[in-house]
Amino acid sequence: MKKAIIVLVLFTLALAGCSTGSSSQSGQVELEFYFPVAVGGPITKIVDDMVAEFHEQHEDIKVTPIFAGSYAETMTKVLTAVQGNNSPDLGVLFSIDLHTLLSLDAIEKLNPHFEQSYLNDFFPGFMSNSQIGEDVWSIPFQRSTIVLYYNKDAFREAGLDPEQPPTNWDELLAYSEQLTENGRWGLEIPSTGYQYWMFQALALQASGGQNIMSADGTEVYFDTPENLEALEFYVDLGSKHNVMPQGIIEWATVPSDFISGNTAMMFHTTGNLTRVKEEADFEFGVAYLPAKKDHGTPTGGGNIYMFKDIPDENKEAAVKFIEFLTEPARVAQWSMDTGYVATRQSAYDTDELQSYVDEFPEAKVALDQLEYADSELSTFENGRVQKILNDALQAALTGSISPEEALKRAQNEADEVLKSYQD
Repeated sequence: MKKAIIVLVLFTLALAGCSTGSSSQSGQVELEFYFPVAVGGPITKIVDDMVAEFHEQHEDIKVTPIFAGSYAETMTKVLTAVQGNNSPDLGVLFSIDLHTLLSLDAIEKLNPHFEQSYLNDFFPGFMSNSQIGEDVWSIPFQRSTIVLYYNKDAFREAGLDPEQPPTNWDELLAYSEQLTENGRWGLEIPSTGYQYWMFQALALQASGGQNIMSADGTEVYFDTPENLEALEFYVDLGSKHNVMPQGIIEWATVPSDFISGNTAMMFHTTGNLTRVKEEADFEFGVAYLPAKKDHGTPTGGGNIYMFKDIPDENKEAAVKFIEFLTEPARVAQWSMDTGYVATRQSAYDTDELQSYVDEFPEAKVALDQLEYADSELSTFENGRVQKILNDALQAALTGSISPEEALKRAQNEADEVLKSYQD
């Protein structure tokens, strides 16, 4: 009899342990939230603090942030989880990962979960990488553009007007030549990690706004005459004009070089703005990227995705967390804390962000530059296509092959990858 009672108790406990599903013993819904860290500054602490504040307001939901490394590392870990039928609930991933995630049927369509008025408040320049047609698949969060940072003190020393940054390629080169002296470079444009992004900016400028891929992600246009002009300019800055280091310039090194005075100007993400503001011991400015035919920059950064294969109660909890993260006041604070562009118009209506921009107008440059922005490179099998272009660009920048050969190679290899997605 005792043995039977013991077996019954153990069986009951086993059932209790198996019935929790996505909830903890306290009845909380538990969410896994994957997050990359791609810029300098205390991003993990900021996110942890936001999660703690959310827990204070929602005791029935527990969010576990998982800091998964770079965007690429985070995407790899998410894909591994998805393919193992163990997808996270939420993740901040590149906005350009959309086509890849759709091809895996991994993400939830978000229109049914949010009011249209909420979605309409996000800037169109950021929504272009967030939706296909009327279907919204992700929410803009830590978004950026490339901007020109310049050292006003170095401008004064070189006899340049510190309130007049270069506005076109000719001026960029001329200023860079004047600023290159005594071991200091005039300009640095990174050529690792996101060299496709830097090239895309130059390509948009050279073409007057013609992007390097189709909106549906099935075609790329790498080897156009305008793009060749852009890559030749990129290469010549180092190899011919000697105004920036020749060959490889590390993504993470460039902001450090700027802050330490080793370069007078840099192309970099606005996501590093707060770091530069806090660490630079000189007066600096922020400006639009210089124009060729016109100004131009791709947007960049990460969106929040909700994954499809999670319980309905997790989706309801995830919606609450997304709404919390993107409340106007919180979006404004995130922009001030990090330098990322506030993604909602209503964030710029808050007193806090209005005061901040009045005192620090550099914080609004990236927003104003959205007028000249277009979608970041995004295609099916985006990781493969991106690597093809990155490798070709790096070969050209190191002098292994000519810019013309590099773009032809990238075009042919990308065409081969994408042909199965074309009608």
